[in-house]
Amino acid sequence: MKTVKQASFFDASIPLLFLITCLAASVALFDGDSSYGPNQIVLLLATGVASLIGLKNGFKWQQIEEAMIHGISVSMGAIFILLAVGALIGTFLMAGTVPTLIYLGLQVLSPDWFYAAACILSAIVAMSIGSSWTTAATVGVALMGIANGIGANPAIAAGAVVSGAYFGDKISPLSETTNLAPAVAGSELFAHIRHMLWTTVPSFVIALILFTILGFSEDRGGATISIGDVQDIILQTYDVSVIHLIPLVLLVTLAVKKVPAFPSIFLASLVGGIWGFVFQPDLLTKISGDGGFVAHLKIVWTALFDGFAVETGNATMDKLLSGGGMSNMLNTIWLVMSALMFGAVMEKLGLLEVFVKSILKAAKNSGSLITSTICTAFGINLVTADQYISIVMPGRMYREEFERRGLENVNLSRALEDGGTITSPLIPWNTCGAYMAGVLLVSPLEYWYYAFFNLINPLLAITFAYLGIKVLKKQPAFA
Repeated sequence: MKTVKQASFFDASIPLLFLITCLAASVALFDGDSSYGPNQIVLLLATGVASLIGLKNGFKWQQIEEAMIHGISVSMGAIFILLAVGALIGTFLMAGTVPTLIYLGLQVLSPDWFYAAACILSAIVAMSIGSSWTTAATVGVALMGIANGIGANPAIAAGAVVSGAYFGDKISPLSETTNLAPAVAGSELFAHIRHMLWTTVPSFVIALILFTILGFSEDRGGATISIGDVQDIILQTYDVSVIHLIPLVLLVTLAVKKVPAFPSIFLASLVGGIWGFVFQPDLLTKISGDGGFVAHLKIVWTALFDGFAVETGNATMDKLLSGGGMSNMLNTIWLVMSALMFGAVMEKLGLLEVFVKSILKAAKNSGSLITSTICTAFGINLVTADQYISIVMPGRMYREEFERRGLENVNLSRALEDGGTITSPLIPWNTCGAYMAGVLLVSPLEYWYYAFFNLINPLLAITFAYLGIKVLKKQPAFA
């Protein structure tokens, strides 16, 4: 029986260097289109390079193949959610839910305060339901529509939505990641949340200040259509009423009640389809040219699998009020599957563990240990493309070291979130980054430097660690 050889640092470096080099080439050659096929090919090739290293070290192909299959199977929950979100956006556009939100938002939101308000609104919704993904798919889509309506920068708007959504998600006791981090680290949920406030709240405040500055300093002379025109076209196209917000209210209610994401989102999308069928008959007749039951049913059906398309006579508004559908999520799913295959192979072959062990040797004090944890979580986000793995893997690997050095477990759980949860939407091939791109229609390569909260939070956490601010030590037990 062939013995499996332990991977060396050189072994682990080869696929990572290959990945980084080829991804850089992909972005240079294809720019904004790099996530629509080129990056997927890079990830598959990098998986092949990692597999060759594994075969050299004594792994059998069957073991590597099983790791790939396992990596994809782990992502199936996320894939189902992506498909459901595609259907949701399609029917919410058709039903008038998103157009109504845009119409009302244009009445209430001032252009100067828009970025800060979008960030706060996303934070409130995410905190209430515990999901950054659901927030982006509902309120986020509407806010992006409002941004287009007022001539705001879509990249900044997406950065504001992502910042708010992840702040709210991070401090919500309903959030999966907020529950996962303390479970892995061995800390208590609410103690974990209280400890996170020391880094999250200042980061969020700084982000709001920056969004406010951008809002007041931005020149919107490039707007192709006025706010009044946007509202008029929406009124001419849709029946606009608060009653059309009921599908959204249903979704938020299901999320608060902790109903699993996939059935919640898909049920809300079906209700959106029914809502459009019942309350937007004139629109459906205009699109189909037929007022019959079957013609309207076909449009609803199409909205679920291929999205919704409307012609208003204005190209900008057509783009704003069209989209969604399961089929439009397939590229995102392809990217997620490719990335998770690579990450799964790297983990199976022990190539990630090599880096973690090397990092541990260099972490001489509490500040460097916490920093190492944050950087490791970010690195695993880059390599494995999954925020859950970026929490679980370093949590398992560093927990013993935190215990050995007498550090409270909340230090570890906070670091896992600061480095893992927060950075995930900044990476185009990460499940979160790919999801945000698919929903907000802005690439992470465009919005990442405007996702101020997500950038500031890890840096502030590292600063606090080295300064010893809120680095809690365990109290020695009395004899």
